[in-house]
Formats: sequence, structure tokens, C-alpha cells
Amino acid sequence: MAKQQRGASSRSVKKKATARKGPAPRSSRGPATKVKGRPAPKPAARRAAAAPKPVKLLKATKPAAKTQTAPVQPAAPTPPAAAPRKPGFYEAVAIYERGVQALQRHDYASGAELFRSVIDKYPEERELVERARVFVRVSEREMARQEPPPENTARDSVYAATVALNAGDHAGALSHLQNAISVDDEDDHAHYIMAAALSLRGRSEEAIRHLQRAIGLNPANRSQARQDPDLDSIRQLPGFRMALETPPAQRRKAVAARRR
Repeated sequence: MAKQQRGASSRSVKKKATARKGPAPRSSRGPATKVKGRPAPKPAARRAAAAPKPVKLLKATKPAAKTQTAPVQPAAPTPPAAAPRKPGFYEAVAIYERGVQALQRHDYASGAELFRSVIDKYPEERELVERARVFVRVSEREMARQEPPPENTARDSVYAATVALNAGDHAGALSHLQNAISVDDEDDHAHYIMAAALSLRGRSEEAIRHLQRAIGLNPANRSQARQDPDLDSIRQLPGFRMALETPPAQRRKAVAARRR
């Protein structure tokens, strides 16, 4: 009897507790499904998970430029081994070195001779020949510096006067001719050119005097004076005609020579 009372009292207590709690609220989406081993997602998380992901648009990319590969160059051929030197090469080098030693002693004449020997005997040694030619020019230049200046001869002055006269430099020609006559007063050519230069300058009396001197030293100047246009300014003067006249003694000698 006591056990039945305790069982009835416990059932009445459970009913009261159930009546106080009330029914559990139902979700509009239905009861949550429990996944074994995974906690139920929260409502916000479920909405985010259910929303579709936006599709990313891929940008059109330019096709990669084709890289041009350089053509494979063939390997450079191995240069052939240098040909053995001919015996003449060593002889040429020995002569060349002797020439260099001569230059170092300032013996330019011997050096030039040795270098010319290399050029003449070993023309096939081009590099050595080119160097030898350079040293020949150096030797000749140094020898020219060491030589004393040539003596000023009457012939040199007459030649310089002729060049100046042809160039129209009458004053320069007269200067050279005066120098020539001072060196050699017996030079008939110097006197004749002096007469022509003075005639062109209008110095008639001096021109006739030098013309007479030139003909006296060399009668062959008489025939040249008859045709020389540089003497036209004094051609009509008495002194000119007298200078061109053949003396009686010379005329007799000329006649006798023709008869023979």
C-alpha cells in the first residue's frame, strides 16, 4: 500500500513539471536535423552557407608572345696550328735587331742599310718589312738633320731666280741673281737672267750692261737675246743693237769656219 502511494506521488510530480515547462517552440523550417559527429549550424550560418556563391568572371588574357629562340650557332672551328717558321724568318729578325741596335747607337747610315736588307731579301715577312720601312724613314730623316747645309752656289741662286721670274716675282729674282753674281762673276747665265729681270722692271741701262757682259762671256747668248720677249723693252735702244752686233774678228772667224 505504501509503495503504490509513492509511485502515484512521483507520477503526479512529473505531470506537474511537464505542465509547467510547456511544449517546445517549433521552427518554421522544421525540426533541426542532428548530424552525427557535427554540431548543428546556427541559423545565420545556415543562411550564409545556403546562399549561392558569386561566379567570378575571368578576364581575357592575351596569348603569350611566342619567344623566338635564336638559331643555334655552330661552334667556331678551332684555328689550325701556326705553321712552323721558315729559316729565313729568323735570319730576317737577326738583321732587323742589328738595325735597331744601330739606331740606338745613332748610327743611322748602318741602320738604314740593315733595314733595307730586310726589305729586299725577305719580302714575304710582311710585318717585319713594314717595320723596317718605318725605321728606314726615321734613319733618313735623322741623317738629313746631321748633314751640313749645302753650299750656296751660283747655279743654285740662278735656278731660284729663274723660278721666281717665271712666277712674276721680279724683286725676288733680282735678289737671287745678285747673290749668284757675287759668288761667281764669270757666270754668263746669271748675267743674262739679270738683264731680262732688269728689262722687265724698266731698268734699261742696267739691263743692257748685264746683257753685254753675258754675251762677252758666252757669244751664244747673242742668238738667244734676238728672240727673247723679256728683252722687248730694250730692243730698240742703241746699246741693245750694239750688244747684238758681231765684232769683226768674230765675223772673220765665223766665215773661216764655214769655208772649212
